[in-house]
This record gives sequence, structure tokens and C-alpha cells, in this order.
Amino acid sequence: MVLEDFLNSKPLYYDDIDFNNVNIAWEYLSSHIKLPFVIHIVGTNGKGSTGRYLSSFLTQSNFKILHYSSPHILKFNERIWINGFDSTDDQLDNAHEKLQNILPQELIKKLTYFEYTTLVALCLSDKLDYLVLEAGLGGEFDATNIVENDLSLFTTIGLDHTEFLGTSIEEIASTKMRSCDNDFIIGKQVCKIEVDNVKNKVLLSKNEIVLNEDVVLPLTASSLPLYLQNNMRLALSALEYLKIDIIDFDVPILFGRCQKITSNITIDVGHNSLAASVLLREFINRKDHSGNKIDLIFNSYKDKDYTATLMILKPIINKVLIINIAQDSRIEDTDILKNTCSTLSLEYDDFNNIQKDINYLVFGSFKVVETFLENYRK
Repeated sequence: MVLEDFLNSKPLYYDDIDFNNVNIAWEYLSSHIKLPFVIHIVGTNGKGSTGRYLSSFLTQSNFKILHYSSPHILKFNERIWINGFDSTDDQLDNAHEKLQNILPQELIKKLTYFEYTTLVALCLSDKLDYLVLEAGLGGEFDATNIVENDLSLFTTIGLDHTEFLGTSIEEIASTKMRSCDNDFIIGKQVCKIEVDNVKNKVLLSKNEIVLNEDVVLPLTASSLPLYLQNNMRLALSALEYLKIDIIDFDVPILFGRCQKITSNITIDVGHNSLAASVLLREFINRKDHSGNKIDLIFNSYKDKDYTATLMILKPIINKVLIINIAQDSRIEDTDILKNTCSTLSLEYDDFNNIQKDINYLVFGSFKVVETFLENYRK
């Protein structure tokens, strides 16, 4: 069975967190591979962009690198990026076959989708120079934390996945920071006081490398949104720590991160109020914005605070267009979203098509962007 078919049979999450199975799996696997230098990226927002900037710059510096991220937008191969390219089907299937030969079948059955894909990434990182691991839901009990990290990078920490991680910034930051094994760098924070307080308690015995906020960005980075520039500073600070020369790197275009795919359509895979806040600032400051509002192509998972997200984006919203996402029980009911829009005095409608004279923002989750692109590109 190829990896894609195998993963389709896997549960996405545990009902209750059980960290034992993936740890046991790593005990079996660890003697079969040689891990590279491990950089663990943990946070609420900005993990994917920070990891891709760092991985791209390492590749341009002639190192062999694997970047593991999640979720994907259009194809699973996006999750495992090796030496500048998405992984191939053959690479993924070979790693899958290796795991099937090493791990007991009863243990394989117990592993979740994310745990198994993390093990696939670890297999493919064998004998490379660097492994950049992006945490999934959290940090301490995340599948990516089964291996010792040499360097931890903490991106912006905010409220998200509160049902798993805690209901305050302090609780969430504690869960994430307890994943740190050795040295660490903390990126720019919105809730700096709370994050610093947790750092001073949880990471007191670890070695902090101070973020270089004055590091010179590549010339082409000047046009990037401010939040992406901040994420790039974290990546460049990691390069300084690694004693890798910082040059005028080519800046990769990040798929789905405040990306203009046409003159009037921007897509963003953000899915919480923290992401909405930075997008609001970006749209207000855009030179081509000129005070014009956008139509928001939107949907949301049930466990997200979509009311807060819509309230934050309200100053730039002309109309909310609710995109239909089929066959996903995690997505909120359309009528409930419409009632929320009505409560917030936001005009709304179902999304049907694109008009050339209207500016659009596609936002709400990876699934929203995926659904839009699959239909828009037809």
C-alpha cells in the first residue's frame, strides 16, 4: 500500500493525548538512521514561514536540509521539503516501506496520521546536515518532540488550540517552551510580558540566544509583510547562531502566506485571531489598498474563535463570502457562520465566483485556501 492510501486510513488526532506510542516507535527507528542537527520550530503563528526561510537559506548555503511542516495546501508532498524541493512520491513511499519493515504492525495501527508522517520525515532526514521540524499542535507532547532538539526557535505565541494547550498565554507558552532541550531563540512577540515571564520560569536552565532584531534582511525582503520580515529575522538569527554567513539570499515565495495570486486575490492560510491581526495591519498599510475594502472568502473550523477573527477583520471587510467545504465534520455549519456575521453587522453571502473589479482575501484555514484553489483553478 502506498503512503497516500495508508494515511487515508489514519485518525488525525487522539481523543486523549497519548505520547507513548510515537516514543516507542522512535525507539525502534532510532538505531536505523543518523539524525542531522535538529532545529525545532514551536509557536502559534509563523512556524511555516520561519522554517521555510531558514531551510531555503541553508540550502542556498550548500547544506543538505529537510524541512518538515504541516498541514499541506494542495498535496501531501509539501509537508516534507528536501534540498529545495517538495518530496517525491518515490521518496515518501520508500520511507513508508522502511517504517513498515522496522515497526511492529500493532504499533503502526496505534499511530496517528501526524505521528506517522513525522516518522516518515525522520526517515528521510537520515545523514542530512540539518532537520527543521515544525511542531504540530503544541510542543511538549508533540510528535516532533520525540527527538532531542539542538536548537529551539519560538515564533509568536498566542491563543489557539486551547482545548489541548491551555486557556491562557502563560499555559500555552509553558506547554510549548517545555519542548526545549538545549539552546533557544525567541522571536518577536505580541504578548511579550507573558511570554518572558514563562521563559524566566521554564527555560531558566537553558541557554538563550538573543534575537538579532537589527540583522540585515535580503534586499528583496523589503516588500514583504512586516510579520514575514519578523519571521525572517528569527531565521537569520538562527543562521548567526550556526555561524553561517548571511548573504543577500534569494527570498522564496511562500505559498499561501499573504500571497497575491492575481492583482485582486490574496490567499492566506492563517486561521486564528492572531493571524487576523497581522493581516489587518498589512492590508491597511498596503500601498495599493487605498482604503478599498475586500470581500472575505471565509470558512472556519468549529473549534476556532471565528467571531474574534471576523471582528478583527471587520474594518477592511466589504462582504463575507462563505465558501462551501464539503465532507469535513470539523467545519462550522454555514448557518451558524451566517448568524455570526449578522450579529456582527457584516454583510454576507455564499461564495460563487470571482469578479475582476473586486479585491478578495481568502482566509480561514489551510482547508479554505485548498478548497478555493481547487475550484478557482478549474
